[in-house]
Amino acid sequence: MVDESPIRAADGEQGELFPDASLPDELVGYRGPAACQIAGITYRQLDYWARTKLVAPSIRTAHGSGSQRLYSFKDILVLKIVKRLLDTGVSLQNIRVAVEHLRARGVRDLARVTLFSDGTTVYECTSPEEIVDLLQGGQGVFGIAVSGAMQEITGTIHEFPAERADGGELETPVPDELSERRKARRTG
Repeated sequence: MVDESPIRAADGEQGELFPDASLPDELVGYRGPAACQIAGITYRQLDYWARTKLVAPSIRTAHGSGSQRLYSFKDILVLKIVKRLLDTGVSLQNIRVAVEHLRARGVRDLARVTLFSDGTTVYECTSPEEIVDLLQGGQGVFGIAVSGAMQEITGTIHEFPAERADGGELETPVPDELSERRKARRTG
């Protein structure tokens, strides 16, 4: 039976979803315009969510005019999930509850979470049994697989400029043949 309370933490360990180090490390961040493009949101949304602390940048916050926010991979993932929840009609109040829950999780642990909502409450399901129990309730629900959003982001994030919060040099990834073909196709 699914726990009918709003989002809750689950026990258990998550295996390596990205064993090939395709996730940037904790000091690698993306500026606001890149975070917007990756997450599919407007800069106005990003700015509002940062000012209201819905999704604040975890690497570097803006301190006065001219300073740049720096968003981590996890921040961008949460931005994408917030956008999807908003698109499906979930209230900002319920989204705030979901975001607080997601912040407590590690990036790799998020990959096993599927969020469901009936439009009023957001639920977390981490096993097929929980999903079946929720769906048997008879009311309409929609789901967001966090791992799907994570895979979308990892597929595009490397196309955007990143920087290290400590000012260090970024390792330049060795391009693979498929990436080179896609790049050539786009440029003409």
